Amino acid sequence: MRKFGPGLLVTAAFIGPGTITTASIAGAHFGLALFWALLFSVATTMILQEMAARLGIVARLGLAEALRTSLQNPWIKWPTLLLIMLAIGFGNGAYQTGNLLGAAIGAEIITGLPANWLAAAIALVASLLLASGTYRLVETVLVLLVGLMSTVFVAAFLIAPPDPALVIQQLFPPRLPDGASLAVIALIGTTVVPYNLFLHANAVQHKWPPGMDKAQALSEARVDLGVAVSVGGLITLAIMATAASALFGLGSNGPVNAASIAGQLAPVLGDSARYFVASGLLAAGLTSAITAPLAASFAVCGALGWPLDMHDRRFKAIWLTVMVFGAGFAAVQTQPLAAILIAQAANGMLLPVIAMALLWVMNQDAILGTYKNTTLSNSLGLLVILVTLGLGLHRLASLLP
Repeated sequence: MRKFGPGLLVTAAFIGPGTITTASIAGAHFGLALFWALLFSVATTMILQEMAARLGIVARLGLAEALRTSLQNPWIKWPTLLLIMLAIGFGNGAYQTGNLLGAAIGAEIITGLPANWLAAAIALVASLLLASGTYRLVETVLVLLVGLMSTVFVAAFLIAPPDPALVIQQLFPPRLPDGASLAVIALIGTTVVPYNLFLHANAVQHKWPPGMDKAQALSEARVDLGVAVSVGGLITLAIMATAASALFGLGSNGPVNAASIAGQLAPVLGDSARYFVASGLLAAGLTSAITAPLAASFAVCGALGWPLDMHDRRFKAIWLTVMVFGAGFAAVQTQPLAAILIAQAANGMLLPVIAMALLWVMNQDAILGTYKNTTLSNSLGLLVILVTLGLGLHRLASLLP
């Protein structure tokens, strides 16, 4: 386990209430017909996060730092950095609302206490962990929470598995059902999280020190990433398949949420079903509530040239602002599940912009030298950009009269 860590932070970040909500809705409404979108999301995450890890290990730079130091034209440089600060810094404040509310919903089911008070308590716990300024402690807590999520949701899948014949029927050939474009974009957006690119490029620098052999560090980082993202994909598939088994084809117009999935497990687990699912939702919300503010600090401080030190006052001020912003809105939010789905769809629309910035950085000789992107890496990155851009444009076209 000494070689693992930063990749699991990526998993901890994207397996949040947004993933649970989006995967549950996709499974309930379309069965496993969108499984291809999940596979694409997992592959895309590995491609882009490998680039971010390589940037951090080889150049010892975060993505925002690399853009700030390599962009020379001020008319391009500052609008780009401003976009990063707005999208990642302020945007994560909005996502933080969903993270805290998702965790609070799980805690409310378990404790019976009001969700708004629980959201404040969860924000306090996450703040104390980040305030410790110890990366290894943050990493350890997140790894444990990812383990809890894996146990809960994979067990739920095994308890209520879908019909294998129906799975094969829905998977082949891959298709885009009517009305599924928003769900596809949301599924991609909740897995391929743009702020993870900033988080990962900085996290690998804590795990693999500057004096270590770069080839060995990259090899370990790729194994770490491959295992962690595969685990995240398995968790998302388990959630989607459980929702498909529970709700697809039943013609129900009721809400798709933790309670409705728990209802399907009730015949097997009895009254404990709701607590079983709620514990997974609490863990998912808490992991994202920790990683979103941390990523915002890395992105904003990197863009402004401030120290990327968890003990630095400015670094702390950024994550604390995101935490307070999210907790404040969580206290008054009334329909969090719908808001989470919309936010994840917006995340999917933002992805091509951040991916293009990453691809540009990864081709700079001055930054990466012989470790810059190969033709294959560039081709895969360009394919990701074109597919995500095409899905976003398809969604916009569907909204026009």
